[in-house]
Amino acid sequence: MESELKTLNPNPAQIQPTQRSPPVDDNLTKDDRPLLKPEPVPPGPTQNPATTTAPDIEELEKKYAAYVRRDVYGVMGRGDLPWVEKLLLGLALVTLVPLRLVSGLTVLVLYYFICRICTAFLAPNREDEQEDYAHMGGWRRAVIVQTGRFCSRALLFIFGFYWISETHRDIVDVSFNGKFGTQVSFSVAEVWTILDEKCDKVWSLMSCINLFDWKQLGYSGTHKLSTLTESKDQSQDSARPGVIVSNHVSYLDILYHMSSSFPSFVAKRSVAKLPLVGLISKCLGCVYVQRESKSSDFKGVSGIVNDRIKEAHQDKNAPMMMLFPEGTTTNGDFLLPFKTGAFLAKAPVLPVILRYPYQRFSPAWDSISGVRHVFFLLCQFVNYMEVTKLPVYHPSQQEKDDPRLYAENVRRLMAHEGGLVLSDIGLAEKRVYHAALNGNTSIPTVLHQKDD
Repeated sequence: MESELKTLNPNPAQIQPTQRSPPVDDNLTKDDRPLLKPEPVPPGPTQNPATTTAPDIEELEKKYAAYVRRDVYGVMGRGDLPWVEKLLLGLALVTLVPLRLVSGLTVLVLYYFICRICTAFLAPNREDEQEDYAHMGGWRRAVIVQTGRFCSRALLFIFGFYWISETHRDIVDVSFNGKFGTQVSFSVAEVWTILDEKCDKVWSLMSCINLFDWKQLGYSGTHKLSTLTESKDQSQDSARPGVIVSNHVSYLDILYHMSSSFPSFVAKRSVAKLPLVGLISKCLGCVYVQRESKSSDFKGVSGIVNDRIKEAHQDKNAPMMMLFPEGTTTNGDFLLPFKTGAFLAKAPVLPVILRYPYQRFSPAWDSISGVRHVFFLLCQFVNYMEVTKLPVYHPSQQEKDDPRLYAENVRRLMAHEGGLVLSDIGLAEKRVYHAALNGNTSIPTVLHQKDD
């Protein structure tokens, strides 16, 4: 599915609270070349992946660290495996893989028929060239949502995710009481700015605030920590987020979010025509976008997403939106620059952080082909997932006026709370890395210049 909309903000303001340069969106230059497929190479000597030298590999891994696989299967899942691993793969091939394929297909077909029954004799909601069943109410919607969440969790179980660890984390504001009754308060975004590069990256925000010597910065007196829900007088309705934002590691992220909140995603228009999955995506309420289109249709889709986010924020019965602001997947240890599509509506967001601890095979879908990834995943006896849910993030007026600032502050918050490393590379660099791994040496070092 499509992971994110690109920003349409024409005059973004410079981010002030951070010392790093703001994330730059490469929206104005489209590159629709498929991932994991080498570029056509003109006649002449070429280099294949097998002949790539060790120094070349080390240089690539250092430059494109966010996409490097570090499991026992090696780069692109083509590493030399020990005989024990080969034995386990052979055993899983004749036992686990057939069982999981049949079980997974059964669950998918079963849910498809449930969706077919619930949408029988109903016309889909058609607005702005979109088509969905997510806005219907009553027992039909309840059945689709509840069975969809159950079937999504069942598919994760079939894939080996027997237990999923979920953590709900509190975020705080900081206020100081001085000797003469004066009080100084800092928001979450301001705390990140003050403590930037002053605290160890593995610390949580709580630990950083409690252990940091605030007198170094001239603040004396006692400081008080209060949760966002305590520090901001907000009703239950206004506390409802308009969109869920999450880091993107694998296609498995979608199954988890479906099992957790059953939100709507942004998907390629071709998904609506796929067997089985097409109807399910319409029941999810997916917003379809034509990536290859050069027309102004993309701007219309962005407006639809903004309207859907505002609707979800104001109406508890409206389907929630789910966006991956990085725009592509990583190996799970990094957080790429955020695109601003999820933040243009100025509505609160719910940050969710996904991690996939592993022993043998990493579930991250980074530099490995889809078929190979699914096969190795089915061969793993047990897979692990850890989820960290942060409180709803309410933007300040400054963040509402500057979506890039809003996106960057949420990104920094997620990176600190999830122990993720901030990276400044994006989808263009990922394509360069994939092409280099496939032995294509004819492409330029940089696919295009990023526009601010």
